[in-house]
Amino acid sequence: MSARSTRRLATRLIAIGGAAALVGSLAACSSGGSADTGGKVTITYQADNGPATAATAKPLIAAFEKANPDITVKFDTRPQGTDGDNLVKTQLSTGEMADVFNYNSGSLMQALNPDNTLVDLSDQSWAKDVDPQFTKVVSTSKGMYGAPLGTSFGGAVMYNKKVYEKLGLSVPTTWDEFISNSEKIKAAGGVAPIIQTYGDTWTSQLFVLGDFANITAQQSNWASRYTKHKESYAKQPALAGFQHLAEGKDKDLYNQDFASATQANGLKMLAEGTGAQYPMLTNAIATIQQDNPDAVDDIGAFALPAQDASDTRLTIWEPNGLYIPKTTTGDKLAAAKKFIAFANSSEGCKVQNDTGTPGGPYVISTCSLPSSVPPMIGDLQKYLDDGKASPALEFLSPIKGPNLEKISVQVGSGISSAAVGAKQYDQDVVQQAQQLGIKGW
Repeated sequence: MSARSTRRLATRLIAIGGAAALVGSLAACSSGGSADTGGKVTITYQADNGPATAATAKPLIAAFEKANPDITVKFDTRPQGTDGDNLVKTQLSTGEMADVFNYNSGSLMQALNPDNTLVDLSDQSWAKDVDPQFTKVVSTSKGMYGAPLGTSFGGAVMYNKKVYEKLGLSVPTTWDEFISNSEKIKAAGGVAPIIQTYGDTWTSQLFVLGDFANITAQQSNWASRYTKHKESYAKQPALAGFQHLAEGKDKDLYNQDFASATQANGLKMLAEGTGAQYPMLTNAIATIQQDNPDAVDDIGAFALPAQDASDTRLTIWEPNGLYIPKTTTGDKLAAAKKFIAFANSSEGCKVQNDTGTPGGPYVISTCSLPSSVPPMIGDLQKYLDDGKASPALEFLSPIKGPNLEKISVQVGSGISSAAVGAKQYDQDVVQQAQQLGIKGW
């Protein structure tokens, strides 16, 4: 799952929920070719099967089809996390990818070998309206391959303000304060101090990925040195994220069902106040808006605290991108480009505003937020206003190992120590770095 940058959005924040797929999928059919019978064209659209995505995808596609009656869009979904990443790579390599697909920007996009697998979109009319920081994370020296869908988002601790108020707790600015708050919540009883949801393995990564801005605060060139294989997670300051995972388990601060709970379960706990704090990508506010709308005003957020308050920063992610594989050709290619352009038009953005929960500025000037946003945005905006926000590692380095979520589950479950997990992750990234041809690996 993955974290979600200063360079790309020193003034932006979380995501419009559900900027993507639809549940109830049709298999991705062949993406080459020409018009369907009767002059109509049918294309497929793929994104992950996250519960918040359907609320936006369904009306977005319906609006597009209404505006383009000669084009039909069929839905295809894939798993989240590593399984989904592997499926995308497999479908691209076998020529079976959907005509348009929603996927990560940053390092995971780079791992798709975009120069050889994706269509260059830099000549599209909307490209000039995209924030240059987003353009960087969907481009190589040879082309721009993605269009934004949704907005930027943070990796933070979402918390229930009612629980905090009841127990007289203040937002922590150091790790020790965070643990102290958690122990007070545990002592009060009836509420899980820290929510973990390893039933969706990708969610296990937030203590590690969301801590990256704190690493940057301590060592501004850490990402570039890491890319050159001169830094590692096995030593400080990067080791701290794995230590935090282990400490929560060692001190019994997690919900009892952490091993099997899903993100949906965790967000329900947070909304209902049976769980107090949830390290999570802040675009998850969209799911709370959908499933527990009355609780949206009860949810706040704060940056994962560093050891020292002066180092505490908010880690930020760019939104996903919409991509077209090179196997999409002919009339289908033209239709796919129309779909992407529509998603980033004022009409497409209105659909996103009407169906999702706005979490921060768009990264394309054709889209703007409605007047009302969740109160949580104000909590996060303060970090940006104070210059205490910086990008997730995946936007500063192309290196990200595929097994971080599984390693994080082991550390967070007490199966592996923090030191062992960090060392395993250092080993996990070697193969990817070598495949990318990065010097020093």
